[in-house]
Amino acid sequence: MSDTDPARATAPPRISAPPPPIATAPPDTASGRDALRGRDFDSARGISSLQDVSSASDTASLLGGGSVGDAALTRDDSSGRGDGLGSRVRAFGLSSGAASTRGGGGLRIADIIRHDLPASIVVFLVALPLSIGVAVATGAPVAAGLIAAVIGGLVAGLAGGSALQVSGPTASLTVVMAQSIHQFGWAGTCCITAGAGVLQVLFGLGRIARGALAIAPVVVHALLAGIGVVIALQQLHVLLGGQSLSSSWDSVVQLPHQLRSVHGGDAFVGVLVIVILLGWRYLPQVIRRVPAPLVAVVAASLVAQMVPTSVARIALRGPLFDDFSLPRMPGGSWGSVALTMVTIALIASVETLLSAVAVERLRPGRRCDLDRELVGQGLANVTSGLLGGLPVAAVIVRSITNVKAGARSRASTMLSGLWVLVFAVALVDVVQRIPKAALAGLLIVIGIGLVKLAHIRLARRTGDLLVYAVTILVVVFGNLLLGMVTGLVLAFALLLWRVVRASVTAEPVAGTERWLVTIEGACTFLALPRLTAALATVPAGVAVWVEMTVDFLDHAAADALREWAEVHESTGGSVEFVEVGAARIADLATGPPARGQARRMLNETLGPWRRSALENPIHAGIAAYHRGAAHLMRPHMGALRDGQNPDSLFLTCADSRLVPNVFTSSGPGDLFTMRNIGNLVPADGRDSSVEAAIVYALDRLRIRSVVVCGHSGCGAMDALYNELVTGSGLDDWLAHGRPSLEEFRLGHPVAAAAAAAGFGEIDQLGMVNVAVQLDTLARHPLVARAMAERGLVLCGLFFDIPTARVIEISADGIAEFDDPTLNSEPVTALPV
Repeated sequence: MSDTDPARATAPPRISAPPPPIATAPPDTASGRDALRGRDFDSARGISSLQDVSSASDTASLLGGGSVGDAALTRDDSSGRGDGLGSRVRAFGLSSGAASTRGGGGLRIADIIRHDLPASIVVFLVALPLSIGVAVATGAPVAAGLIAAVIGGLVAGLAGGSALQVSGPTASLTVVMAQSIHQFGWAGTCCITAGAGVLQVLFGLGRIARGALAIAPVVVHALLAGIGVVIALQQLHVLLGGQSLSSSWDSVVQLPHQLRSVHGGDAFVGVLVIVILLGWRYLPQVIRRVPAPLVAVVAASLVAQMVPTSVARIALRGPLFDDFSLPRMPGGSWGSVALTMVTIALIASVETLLSAVAVERLRPGRRCDLDRELVGQGLANVTSGLLGGLPVAAVIVRSITNVKAGARSRASTMLSGLWVLVFAVALVDVVQRIPKAALAGLLIVIGIGLVKLAHIRLARRTGDLLVYAVTILVVVFGNLLLGMVTGLVLAFALLLWRVVRASVTAEPVAGTERWLVTIEGACTFLALPRLTAALATVPAGVAVWVEMTVDFLDHAAADALREWAEVHESTGGSVEFVEVGAARIADLATGPPARGQARRMLNETLGPWRRSALENPIHAGIAAYHRGAAHLMRPHMGALRDGQNPDSLFLTCADSRLVPNVFTSSGPGDLFTMRNIGNLVPADGRDSSVEAAIVYALDRLRIRSVVVCGHSGCGAMDALYNELVTGSGLDDWLAHGRPSLEEFRLGHPVAAAAAAAGFGEIDQLGMVNVAVQLDTLARHPLVARAMAERGLVLCGLFFDIPTARVIEISADGIAEFDDPTLNSEPVTALPV
């Protein structure tokens, strides 16, 4: 980077503000230091977060919901540690910043009346039209939908593992239920529902709930989208005044005929519902407190009374609960029965688990027992099937509505089921006034809402668009189970292709007569055609680098490489294997192939020598470097062959445990490093070596910052603190650190802050020494002029060896380096 580079001309990065001085006595050393180490230092910041629930809230918003932001809870991660960690960290300038949550305790009746009762009424108003609509769409008795809503609230709400999740009849089971009723009859379908519930109970007892979440998200999204398309196609005919067809293909083929024979009254009522549902989100918040589906169905029912033409309504043959039958064993083949039973159990379980995860994200403080939730859902389905109800599953729209309405416990879910029961008994006449077209419009909006543009964009971004599209087509024009199997097979095939596929290239190195063969990924027998084809393009007699960045290597591929290398060398060429991946050829000599671990690579790169009495560690280290890292360094060093352009003068201790390029994540050409005992800067240029480094860095290299870095457990600081006399030149050198010792004994604010953080006196002196050296540098004529003229930055660092963390040192305090990914502004003091 040249001196006129625009990046160089920008203002220096902000240094995080130092904490105020601490006047109080230091707390207990051991526990205080633990506050600075490992996870505790991170969690002491108390960062509160709101998980991403955008896709779930979109669905709720479509049906009349507002923002879900008020449903989020903040957490004080520093609470409950017993040692006052949060206050201790804040004492030396690290603010927690998180809001405290109310403590636990028994749920009082007053809380239920204040929070759960209003929420249950809101959930009831949302669930009522949806339950009736799903029942009508499947061809089941209307009472079946209401029974499922009652059982979902009472049984699943009581026995489930999620306190805030709401269960009931769901649109995702509409297609499979319609097919089951058509094939086995309603009574037989009720028996199948009960059997599906038994399977869910077994799933929960087998503790496989978390495993069910391993289904590829793109397949789940495509299944829901396909179900939505089927629902919309079927209900479109009902909205136009016709009857829903059992086949999506028939729905598409018969659509032109239905459009020519549209019934005006039904179409008007259905379109009115769609307009209300789609436009509800744009109304004021006060109005949107009322659930949109309820308003749409009530408005459509009232308008249907006034239109000049007839409108088809829900027909009951008698009292509501006389319109259903108890279950009986289904006819037909047992294979078809078992297949339908498994399909219902799987779909209901997956939707329930996805809903549970979404609700858990809305309320991070409330954990959900997914296995218990499956058991609860299974018991609800057994009960619903035996009583003549539809299958039950957790419904994301109702669950989000429940959370947004302020529910605090499972009492809200159970009360919502109770309100449905009261309605079914006392207000049966209201059901017969609901137009079929109104429910069709409601289901069309629900179906369209299952096809989310966000899911399509995600599938395109992740390269899964083909899986998404094929799965939808199979669900729409085939059946749900076939679509699920097809999607899973395609997703697995795509995953296999991505995981086992190896990228192999062979090309000449520009400006040389050498060739470079690169192998990346999993190098197995499946890659042999591509591997041998690439190796065949290498001319005979040339020098070749074979760069292997592979995480899996089997014997077939290794043997092919070895045999090719022998043949190539016999023609006068040379082959050098550069293994920079996790899997190595030598590993195959000791056992079967295994996937390499990235941790091994990091340990080899960052870890110390593995000393052996049989070899010189310097020689062994150079050999290992030549086998791997040298190949990666070569292009960077080639760019630096004509000179250096570092960003920082990095003055640190000569201690062997400090590796500046590692803890600053820098590389060749970034740091102009000066090391001495105790990271000292003698005043007035009394040491020619340090003075030469400063002059060269500022005048010749024009660096942007000067960094002084100390460390814990420093031997120089220990000798300085204890005023050891060795009678050697070390005494003269440590004399340059006397000003730091004097400042420490006078109560320097950095020492007070370090003591408050639990550091011992030697490390406190080490931090004060960094601050004093920064002050010495600031008074240096060249440094002062560079700070005034071109914004040179001075930065103090302290490397805590036991935790491998870096602390920022300023003139009057210490502070943690924040993670820049969590902030809108950069906080690092090093140039970027």
